[in-house]
Amino acid sequence: MPAPDPAVPVADPVAGPVADLVLPSRDEGPALSALLPRVPAQFRVIVVDNGSTDDTAAVAERLGAHVVRESTPGYGAAVHAGLLAATHDHVAFMDGDGSFDPEQLLPMLDDVRSGRADAALGRRRPVDRRVWPWHARLGNNLIVWWLRRRLGMAAHDIAPMRVLDRRALLDLDVQDQRFGYPVELLQKLTVAGWRVSERDVDYHPRAEGTRSKVSGSVRGTIRAARDFWRVLS
Repeated sequence: MPAPDPAVPVADPVAGPVADLVLPSRDEGPALSALLPRVPAQFRVIVVDNGSTDDTAAVAERLGAHVVRESTPGYGAAVHAGLLAATHDHVAFMDGDGSFDPEQLLPMLDDVRSGRADAALGRRRPVDRRVWPWHARLGNNLIVWWLRRRLGMAAHDIAPMRVLDRRALLDLDVQDQRFGYPVELLQKLTVAGWRVSERDVDYHPRAEGTRSKVSGSVRGTIRAARDFWRVLS
């Protein structure tokens, strides 16, 4: 049997999880069925049901997640509700659509828990060129280019997976309730001088039976881009 990887934090079997994982979700029941059993034991899972019309909440509860219902529509509103429900010193965030591997949060968690970084961010690497439509990738790249040019931001993506200190994130006071949330987050942590680590994360197709609110259509991407630029203005 191979020796344990020292870069991967191991949960205390008595104490339980060492961090929270927030999954903002809307109509993600089919994805959560496959995703939640794959979440490492190091995380206590918080599923934020943001106005679902399917069985998102029921699936999450059946599989042992803590469910928070947030009636205000918007990605930022769901993320903040999950942050308020978190109880551990460190908190991770990831989409609940099955497009990311929760195991890849572990080295990110270790970056923050060890003190090597104040925030660990994921940089998407599509496993297939069809995973990330051109219009979504273009919008993302423009925002990242602007943040790097304007503020000297270290990251190369808008952090679809991330791990941060819970108290420090609350103190950062990110306000946007829509798709502009990650852009405002990156702005504020850059200005505040946070030390950032960035790790490549695999970007998979969404689970069958779900549809992206952003990259699933040109219209959705335009709506998200409008939220992004509103934050930057």
